[in-house]
Amino acid sequence: MRRVLTTPMAQREQFHIVPFTAAQMFDLVADIETYPAFVPYCTGLRVLRRKGEPETAEITAQMIVQYKIFREQFKCRVQLDQPNLTIHVDYVEGPIRTLKNRWRFTDLAEGGSRVDFAIDFEFKSFVLQQLSNRVFDKAFTHMSDAFVTRAHALYTPTIRTA
Repeated sequence: MRRVLTTPMAQREQFHIVPFTAAQMFDLVADIETYPAFVPYCTGLRVLRRKGEPETAEITAQMIVQYKIFREQFKCRVQLDQPNLTIHVDYVEGPIRTLKNRWRFTDLAEGGSRVDFAIDFEFKSFVLQQLSNRVFDKAFTHMSDAFVTRAHALYTPTIRTA
């Protein structure tokens, strides 16, 4: 008898209300080459291919992530859709079974914007998945907050926040 160990895929969704325009936030997230400078756990990123117009480009990138003693490299495809203010990231190859990121940016009537971020991922390795599940919430929050922090460093708020 053979038993297959499976782990539930890690899935999280979060949104931020920020004092910046949806276009500014889209541009910040779309600038993937800068991720190693501010995204936690991202220690390297190399664009392998870019095709299409800048507003609707499809980018294939190699990313290196590191957390303590774990260092992994994987390839992903980033689909930019500037007219609809969305970004989709799909896994291509590496130690992960599944990886999907979804970003949606929406301007708010009172100013600023809403940034929706969702991630689904699962490692191929049962051990890595179990370890990642333990720190996933903290890592997810750090990663999503990093984009807001970066926006404050780059842009002038369009509205005042409390």
